[in-house]
Amino acid sequence: MFLTFAGLFFILLARIVTIQATGQVEGQELAAKAAAKYSQEEVLTAERGRIIDRNGDVIAEDTLTYKIVAVVDESATQDPDEPRHVIDVEKTAEMLAEHLETSEEKALSILKQGIEKDRYQVEFGAAGREISHTKMLEMEEEDMPGILFVRDLKRLYPNGVFASHLIGFALKEEDDNGRLKTKGKMGLEAIHDDVLTGENGKMEFDTDNWGFLLPNSKSAVTPAIDGSDLQLTLDRTLQNFLEDAMSNVQEQYTPARMIGVVANPKTGEVLAMSQRPTFNPNTREGLSENWLNESIELTIEPGSPMKIFTLAAAIQEGKWDPDAFYESGSYTLGSDTIGDHNSRRGWGTITFLEGFQRSSNVSMAYLLERLGGENFLKYIDAFGFGQKTGIDLPNEASGKILDQYRSNILTLTYGQGSTVTPIQMIQAASAIANDGVMMKPYVIDQIRNKDTGEVTVDSEPQEAGQPISAETAKQVREVMASTVTSEHGSGKGFALQDYTVAGKTGTAQVPGPDGRYMTGTNNHLYSFLGMAPAEDPELLIYIGVQQPNLPAGEYGSIPVSKIFTSVMENGLKYLNIEPENTQTARTVELEDYTEQSSEHIAPQLAEKGLNVVKTGESSQITAQYPAAGEVILEGGTVILKTEGSSVLPDFKGWSKRELLAYQSLSGLSMEIAGQGYAVSQNLSPGSAVGAGDPIVIQLQIPENSPQVYSDHTTEDVQGDHSEVTEETQGTQEETEEME
Repeated sequence: MFLTFAGLFFILLARIVTIQATGQVEGQELAAKAAAKYSQEEVLTAERGRIIDRNGDVIAEDTLTYKIVAVVDESATQDPDEPRHVIDVEKTAEMLAEHLETSEEKALSILKQGIEKDRYQVEFGAAGREISHTKMLEMEEEDMPGILFVRDLKRLYPNGVFASHLIGFALKEEDDNGRLKTKGKMGLEAIHDDVLTGENGKMEFDTDNWGFLLPNSKSAVTPAIDGSDLQLTLDRTLQNFLEDAMSNVQEQYTPARMIGVVANPKTGEVLAMSQRPTFNPNTREGLSENWLNESIELTIEPGSPMKIFTLAAAIQEGKWDPDAFYESGSYTLGSDTIGDHNSRRGWGTITFLEGFQRSSNVSMAYLLERLGGENFLKYIDAFGFGQKTGIDLPNEASGKILDQYRSNILTLTYGQGSTVTPIQMIQAASAIANDGVMMKPYVIDQIRNKDTGEVTVDSEPQEAGQPISAETAKQVREVMASTVTSEHGSGKGFALQDYTVAGKTGTAQVPGPDGRYMTGTNNHLYSFLGMAPAEDPELLIYIGVQQPNLPAGEYGSIPVSKIFTSVMENGLKYLNIEPENTQTARTVELEDYTEQSSEHIAPQLAEKGLNVVKTGESSQITAQYPAAGEVILEGGTVILKTEGSSVLPDFKGWSKRELLAYQSLSGLSMEIAGQGYAVSQNLSPGSAVGAGDPIVIQLQIPENSPQVYSDHTTEDVQGDHSEVTEETQGTQEETEEME
């Protein structure tokens, strides 16, 4: 027995020495197995890069959320008094169903399956992810053992509906390793997914059997590198102006489609871009099968805005004579005849200037005669039609310019037959607004990594050609402005309150499912291409509204004008563009006039352009309104309190604040009815009144000067196009009847 035990001892000793020397057991590295068992690795998630506007305001960013995990393995609990696993599965399932978008039965099933299959922990799918911080705190208060919250990130779009087809959206999806990763699925989120996506880091450390960090263990950290930020040329305020205006029109007219683009014509920067229908990228609510960014990828017949470029070509070639006369109504080219939009009736013999103001197709035909077809097409090419602008977005359409037949070129002069994109219209019109220099549109201002500081894209304005001279551009703007200001103008409804506008309305036909043009009042694409201020444009806007549901007696340009005027007026004021014919108002700083004579002070104030009112017949001033030190505009009213009987002033035009000040200083009994400014009073001005006499003053809010839509020309009713076929003539007459 001694020899046997001695032999076993020496065998065991030899085995121990061998293991210590080689570090292997049955060909496996013990160190590697120990590291695998006790070494842990935690992924440090990189944040996806932000999408921000030109001023740094956030359009899309990652935000902190939580993922819920339920530990179901009993081994997680070391102290029965402090359980670390789920004890009561029914109660836990009830709590989860109360706070998450899941049923109690489903939560209970997940928990039981985890226990039955000896899993350490379970998760609850989509219902257990993207939990807000507030919701997490609410669930923590339930104090359910075994429920853990893991920090996570979610893509957030704080502005909701906001250039959604341009920005797109990103969602979490599993990668090849089974890990969830945010992936761009549409728009800029998908186009620049590689630069927006960061590189995850990791932290390595050692733990014991129960997962606790070992004392004095070393940890190795590889920091995460966040994705690069995408800074756009969009302006959040201008974009919101556009979104709000389009939403209002969408609600009122429910059109089949709307497109809006706002740009800086001096640089080519796209400042706002939207379309309808649209969607909320946070929820994808409203997202249809149409994922196209229609400003870039949709081709349309432009309609009458194309007349701007026909006019520009004629002026540049010296073929434009605004005072020359022509016979409107119809024009014959070979065996085909085109007509003006009022069923070929025209307006008799009129000047070319009036023809443009009335949006006469026939005037374009005579201009084409002067230009020549080949020469005209040279300008169409120079303005960039029929070719991509090169905007920094994919899938841009080029449109199709038809020039095979003379009739194709003729209808092109007024925007029918050939197709363009809205962004081409913006680029071409920038030459008109920017003194002949055409600017290439772009939406990416800069791409930079906020961690490393590396800038991979830094865009600058880029010229796209100079199709016309500065003098020609100025003349074109003047003629365009006359369509808004002239009594014959088709663009009256697009006038702004404080700025001049140069622009052109459009009413283009829309092909139906059978490929033929649809007929009827509501089946057109109504548009406006405009810029302001007309003398030196700061903003350039294209608005298109297709197939709006118009109430009886209303024209198709009205919904378009509601968007354009709102965005342009508010946009120019936001940009601090000085309104037309503004004058700096003179101001007067008031002194302390108390204890002085009103006979001495009143003339001094009158010389400064102020209206002076006394409350009594005495001359000594005991109080005043406004107070000493306040600044008042020239033409304002100063009330001086003097003792004695009162003589009633003419209150017409007084504000409520001034009336209350007079009442306080005079001590008279005054009843002020309504809001706004005084329009009438029950006692005549100059009446002697006492403290007991009732004085009633009626206020009224001034009416704003509304846009006068009843003055629209028949272009708004009919459209501004004529097919070179007899069939379309009948269609136009039918449309007029329906109007």
